[in-house]
Amino acid sequence: MDEKDIYMAKEAMQSVMKKGPLRLVLIIGAILAVILFFRPWVQVGAGERGIVLNFGAVQYKVLDEGLHFRVPLMQEIIRVDVKVQKAETAAAAASADLQDVSSTVAINYHIIPDKANIVYQSIGIHFKERIIDPAVLEVVKAVTAKYTAEELITKRPAVSDAMKLSLTERLLAHNIAVDAFSIVGFSFSKIFMEAIESKQTAEQLALKAKRDLDRIKIEAEQTITAARAEAESLRLQRANISPDLIELRKIEANLKAIDKWNGILPQVTGGGAVPFIGIGDIQKR
Repeated sequence: MDEKDIYMAKEAMQSVMKKGPLRLVLIIGAILAVILFFRPWVQVGAGERGIVLNFGAVQYKVLDEGLHFRVPLMQEIIRVDVKVQKAETAAAAASADLQDVSSTVAINYHIIPDKANIVYQSIGIHFKERIIDPAVLEVVKAVTAKYTAEELITKRPAVSDAMKLSLTERLLAHNIAVDAFSIVGFSFSKIFMEAIESKQTAEQLALKAKRDLDRIKIEAEQTITAARAEAESLRLQRANISPDLIELRKIEANLKAIDKWNGILPQVTGGGAVPFIGIGDIQKR
């Protein structure tokens, strides 16, 4: 091997050494690009659960909050919200006395976290439109039909409890829990509302009349009681008057008359005796 061959070999070795680090960088970059493209990890946020799909098939395992790895191209992770959510539904029904009733119902609900995969598999993610709203409509109609229109107002807490109990049983069968239930409002026909107002007015007038009658009765009883007391007092006074007391009162009256006499006899014209005021009675005593 001459010097020329040795020189060419050195040049080839140096060329390989120069290209080696570049190739390594390219290989590492390609691997990172593939990883970023396929994203073999997934993050499940707070208040969520991850549903694992193997080639589209729902798996039994439910992923909790946090970072999880998946097999690219084979596995897919669907995040499902399990936090408490609010739904409001308007429902029309008929009462026991055949009055049209429009109701607005609000509920707070959540998917049972451990059953999120079953909910996704059997219902999907549009469970409000598919399950909750129809269940609310059916419950409102069933419970409203048990009460008259007036009872829906006067017994509203009982009506609300009955609706909540029935709705809880229905949704629990689909792995959805009811946290709170409330009837936002009832509305009736205009004719019925006018009848209710007339009845309330009549009841208020009747109550006022009853109160006035009670007041008059009390005043009359007080007057009768006072009259009876006065009559009893007079009766006791009459019972205490004796003949001696009467005679004493007569003497006192005569003495008062004598004290007032000025010594002049009355002037009498015509015949007859001269009158004299009680002197004989006094001298006898």
